[in-house]
Amino acid sequence: MHPDFRIQMQAQLGAAFADFADALTQPAPVSIRANRHKWTGPAQHDGQVPWCKNGYYLAERPPFTLDPLLHAGAYYVQEASSMSIAHALRQLVDLENPLLALDLAAAPGGKSTLLAGMLSADSLLIANEVIRNRYQALRHNLARWGLPNVAVSQHDPEDFAPLAGSFDLVLVDAPCSGEGLFRKDPDAQKEWSPAQVGFCAARQRRILAQAAALMAPGGVLVYSTCTYNDEENAANAAWLQEVAGLEYAPVNWPSEWGVEERRWGYQFYPHRVRGEGFYVACFRRVGGGRLAVGGGRAVARGGRWAVGSGREVLERWLEDGGDFGFWQNKQGGLWALPRAVEGYFVEAAGVLRRMEPILEMGEIKGGDLIPAGALALSTALAKAIPATALDREQAIRFLRKEDPQLPDAPKGWLAAQYEGHTLGWLKGLGNRVNNYFPKEWRILGRF
Repeated sequence: MHPDFRIQMQAQLGAAFADFADALTQPAPVSIRANRHKWTGPAQHDGQVPWCKNGYYLAERPPFTLDPLLHAGAYYVQEASSMSIAHALRQLVDLENPLLALDLAAAPGGKSTLLAGMLSADSLLIANEVIRNRYQALRHNLARWGLPNVAVSQHDPEDFAPLAGSFDLVLVDAPCSGEGLFRKDPDAQKEWSPAQVGFCAARQRRILAQAAALMAPGGVLVYSTCTYNDEENAANAAWLQEVAGLEYAPVNWPSEWGVEERRWGYQFYPHRVRGEGFYVACFRRVGGGRLAVGGGRAVARGGRWAVGSGREVLERWLEDGGDFGFWQNKQGGLWALPRAVEGYFVEAAGVLRRMEPILEMGEIKGGDLIPAGALALSTALAKAIPATALDREQAIRFLRKEDPQLPDAPKGWLAAQYEGHTLGWLKGLGNRVNNYFPKEWRILGRF
């Protein structure tokens, strides 16, 4: 433990420091969050996460990479403390209303999938990540989750400036010094220093300034970190009130949960909760006006709404195809988005060049659709699409992008399913099948 970190935590915790230090030597809890749009949850678990009704602890860490249900988007492996955002949102946001929501630093997607699962079907979530390799991981995880009222973008936070005053909910899970992950990631301890804390705090304020400007009147901003120090947490919360002009929004936490209330925000400590270190504080914007930007610019920047015979082909692949609009880029790729959120999307697309709906349909060739992997994973997929069941061994072969042996498979496109959950596409050719699982998603190595 870095001497300066020890001094910091001794000052913060006093007599409880010994319990805290001991907790860091214990194995980290293992937790998952079920996707209730696909799965009811594990039959066996080691208790429920108290602040998230879909969260479960596991007695030990299984080989998640070899679980087809993970690849089908039935659940997300997420640290339990970070699921606490669900509890805050239920108190502060009317989730039954249509909302425009933004996860500004979203990769790898844990909190974005949580938000998507809580929002109404006529809300739109924009999940943003500026770093390219992290953006690809975000896209994959949201495609697995399968909810169609989501768009992904790859932009610096300052690129959102023309959308000032537009968002009902903004989440900033800020890049931080990572003190709360020392137990899970020993390398994080080696990289920690007071100078890094100061650097992170300054970067967080730059992101928060941009995020605060995006809030609609009455909108809520959720700020979170996986760290303990006041410079990144309480000081930034105070700054949001004094400089950004936001109103602090308290959250009620049952005392038996062990969440510690700070002057501003709430701290999770590993010696008090069954989870890692986490900080969350919520704010509301009062006053101001909502800015409406012209959505027509989206069409001029490289996309168009698909019409005519193309629409008829696409609608057949979705359970309620008539409730969707279809977006096509210059390369011929096609995406679907619920009509209920088209207005939100077109408004944002007028500003954000690198944004697309998460529900990629594929590409039409010869009057037929070559379906994308994301379509197979979507909750909007038509139930009438032919499917073939795979056992676990066959499913693992499929996820490695090997052709499973299915000599009796019918011809044509087939949804490859494991325990009723779709993993991707096979195409029956009569005497064999071809595997259309995306190459970039395949399981690598041997286990």
